[in-house]
Order: sequence, then C-alpha cells, then structure tokens
Amino acid sequence: MNHTEQDRARRPEVATRLLVHALVREDGTVDGGELYGAAELLGMTDQQVRLCVKRLVAEGRFVQDGRGRKAVLRAVAGPSTGTFAPDADHVRHAYRQDNGLAPWDGTWHLFAFAVPEARRDARDALREALLHLGAAPVQGGLYVAANPVAGLVEAQARHLDVLDNVTFLTSRDLRIGDVEDPLRLAAAIWPLDEIAARHEQLAAFAETCADRLARGAELSGAERIVLAVELAAEFSRAMTPDPLLPPELLPRPWPGTRARRLAQECWAALRTLPTAVQDTAVSPLRLFRLYGDAVTPPEGA
Repeated sequence: MNHTEQDRARRPEVATRLLVHALVREDGTVDGGELYGAAELLGMTDQQVRLCVKRLVAEGRFVQDGRGRKAVLRAVAGPSTGTFAPDADHVRHAYRQDNGLAPWDGTWHLFAFAVPEARRDARDALREALLHLGAAPVQGGLYVAANPVAGLVEAQARHLDVLDNVTFLTSRDLRIGDVEDPLRLAAAIWPLDEIAARHEQLAAFAETCADRLARGAELSGAERIVLAVELAAEFSRAMTPDPLLPPELLPRPWPGTRARRLAQECWAALRTLPTAVQDTAVSPLRLFRLYGDAVTPPEGA
C-alpha cells in the first residue's frame, strides 16, 4: 500500500455539518460560496450540502438568506445550538487544564430537576445541555459536574422556562454508596474508557497528519485544506462530548493531553505553510476561525 492509499485508509469521515461549523466567521455567518467550494474539495455533492443546510435550518441552528452558493447562513445563538462541535471556551479550557492552569478546588457541582411530562421537550433539552456541559447522571434527575457550570445551566433553564424546576447545590464530600474517593467517583460516573479511546483515535490521526505535513511539498493547496478539515473533524469527535474533568480526577497519563498537544502541533504546522500553496478557494487558515486561537499555541510557546 502506497502513501496515498495509507492516508486515505486512515482519514476520518467528515460530516457535512462539521464543515458548516468550520466555516463560521467571527460575525456568525457562513458564506455559501466558501461552503460549496470546500465541500467540493472534500468530495461532497451539492445535494449533500443542500440537505445538510436544510436540516440545520430546521433544527434552528442557522437561518438562511439566499440560495445555493449565493446564500449566507447565520448561526442562531443559544445554549444548545453548537453541540456538534466544541466551542471556543470549551477548547480553551481544555488547553488551560493541560497546562496546569485550571486546578480543581475539590468542589462538585450538582443539579437536580423534576420537569413534568407535559414539558418533555424542555426536559430533554435540559438533559442534553447538562451532558454537553460535562455533567453526568448520578441517579434519576440528579446530575453532577466537576467544573463550575452552574451559570450556563441556569441560562439554559431560563431559556427553556424551567428554572423553577431545577435545584443547584455544591458539595465537597460527595459519596455514592461506599465510594467517596474523587478518582474512583469520576471513574464510576463518567465513561472514561470511551472518552480515552476517542482521544487515542485523535492522537493516531494527528500523528498521520504530522507525517503528511512532513512531506508537505507533495501536498497541493486543496489537499492541505482537506487535511485541515479532517483534523478538525477528528478533534471534534474527541472533544464532543468531553466533560473536561480536572486532571486531579483522571488516570495518568491521560491520553487527552497528548492528543490535544499533537493536534495543536499539526494545526500550527498548517498555519505556517507557504502562502503560495494556500492560494485556493478556501485556505486552511480560514477554517475554524471561531476557536483557532484556542488551538494554536501563542508565539514563542
């Protein structure tokens, strides 16, 4: 098997909606021309893009002005509209943890809710938001998080008009049955093996990415765009969902730390490619602009 065949075999499947998220600009819009151009480079058909946009609009994640390549998509702000990819704050916090800048203070954040069956949709949306924010169920209607996300949970509860049905509390002595050691509690509450496996997959792809970038002279501008989107896809799979448990609650070594470091190095390498080979319809530098600064290490780091 030659290099090209090996690379193709290792590539993750890139979801069309992930590509849409990749192209969101700082003003929350997506240019239709950029979207269709990038999709074409990734082997996606116009029909795939149209159906994806239709679904995203139906889900309330975007509104659409215009049609086809002349369209502009506008992201709808909301606590639960971005669950198909990590947001900037989530990514930035992960790297702060990796660098030892976000130590755990020993506090567990608990949320209990009892939303009537008549409000099932709101109850499901609240549960989805809790999971997206890194909380996990302890027992029926009771969720726990290791990070201080109460403000975000309250915002979602207000948005859903169920705040009166939610109880907020904190504890420094959580115990489930006979288990009270924080490390054992975390292992019992969160699916750490599954989360670790996703990060191992990201690390493996990032290593492949690094190998391809080392052969950068062989890659066209379009191929580098494809590589950037594929890397972002694998990064999002690993990070969504990831409760970002503090390092004090994770086994050592934790594969997420290494995987994010490798992804960061690949992203930085993509950003330093010669300008001449990036002169294509969609540059790797223009992908994931909403949290590109969180992934890219500062100069001199």
